[in-house]
Amino acid sequence: MQKLSLSQSLQQKLSPQQIQFIKLLQIPTVELDNRIEEELEINPALEEGMDDEPEQKDDDFDDDFDDEYKDRSDDIDIDTYLQNEDYAGYKMQGDGNYPEEERDMPLATGSSLTDSLMQQFGYLALSEQQRIIGLQLIGSIEADGYIRRSMQAIVNDLAFSQNVFTDAEEIEEVLHKIQTFDPRGIAARTLQECLLLQLRRKDSNEPYNVLAIRIIEEFFEEFSKKHYDKIQRRLNISDDSLKRVIDIIIRLNPKPGSVEGETGNIQYLTADFILTNNGGKLELTLNSKNAPELRISRSFADMLDTYDKSSKQNKNLRETVSFVKQKLDAAKWFIDAIKQRQQTLLRTMNAIVRFQYDFFLTGDESKLRPMILKDIATLIDMDVSTVSRVANSKAIQTEFGIYPLKYFFSEGIATDSGEDVSSREVKNILRDLIDNEPKLQPLSDDKLEKVLNDRGYNIARRTVAKYREQLNIPVARLRKEL
Repeated sequence: MQKLSLSQSLQQKLSPQQIQFIKLLQIPTVELDNRIEEELEINPALEEGMDDEPEQKDDDFDDDFDDEYKDRSDDIDIDTYLQNEDYAGYKMQGDGNYPEEERDMPLATGSSLTDSLMQQFGYLALSEQQRIIGLQLIGSIEADGYIRRSMQAIVNDLAFSQNVFTDAEEIEEVLHKIQTFDPRGIAARTLQECLLLQLRRKDSNEPYNVLAIRIIEEFFEEFSKKHYDKIQRRLNISDDSLKRVIDIIIRLNPKPGSVEGETGNIQYLTADFILTNNGGKLELTLNSKNAPELRISRSFADMLDTYDKSSKQNKNLRETVSFVKQKLDAAKWFIDAIKQRQQTLLRTMNAIVRFQYDFFLTGDESKLRPMILKDIATLIDMDVSTVSRVANSKAIQTEFGIYPLKYFFSEGIATDSGEDVSSREVKNILRDLIDNEPKLQPLSDDKLEKVLNDRGYNIARRTVAKYREQLNIPVARLRKEL
């Protein structure tokens, strides 16, 4: 027998307006223009320009349509929304060293690596089949100049996609021709092959070039691990000869695809905030692009007045005005979201400036205080995720340069005096220690830990290793120079 029962549940909903605000808050200023243009295109009730007349509300219209419109509310369950939401910014840890989201910026066009290779390829005397193979090989060259697909995989590609049947030997033959192109080292399959391609195009009468080729051919593993003493013993060469050969090798280009004007993922940092020092008083303003002039279309508002004076029994007219009502509400929501975005950005950035006031006043990195997202969220009485969205992909222009907001978030390190210092300060000291270390005997992480402890920073060896890796500095063995 079936039983009826009642149960209570508590659910959190996000309205479309809240979702719109969340998305607008996260995007940087450079993308805001595109987002506004997109909204202007899809919503005819939204216009650019100042709103000259105060907004008037049609009470009769609202009485007739509010219930109908609210019944069609499309509030979204927060769990459903968050499943598709990007929380990269919120996952930012205290030191803010997570990679920034990659955003391709419009750049001036120029001659690409592929264009250069195709131009050189045109000068080769090849059969029709070799030409098809060559085009396939050039198409397989990655941005850094390497071909990482195996020859057998390319054989299969040609057979299935172009009905060209060949073998690895014929592909190798065409590949060797492409490897003679500029830039030197192009179309290599490994770093070792890339270096050899460049060395073999140097003067073969120079004994140090010949020795360099032998080292890369026979002792590449020892060379990559900087076991120079083993190489020196095996080849029985002097310290001076080894140093000159190593100097030749390290001047080679390990990524030949980065030349020929290739721009890659160049990023331009646009300031969302502008901070000025006016006689010792810091003044914060928003980039003017954050404050667009938007208004509600008067022609759409007039449609509501027309409806109010007409017969409300006309079904087609009611459907038309229902559409107008939706567009007007969407336009109001968008304008309100833009205004709320401006207020939240300023409120959050003002808190960051107050927290890091000494740095913004002097530009001295040693003045940076340890600061995490929760510190700012507590100051402005907002959620941590909101602060994260403001900090994500935003930047501030100061008298000392443009800084991404993530730069100011860092964890704290305790000192012997009981104070907390920013991890960024420790990283700067760590970088200085490594820059000034003896190149023949670089400092190990254990020695770096001891030096930092002697200076009063209570830091463990594993933390030294973590900071060194965040600074993209290799281990001591790989920093050794002759």
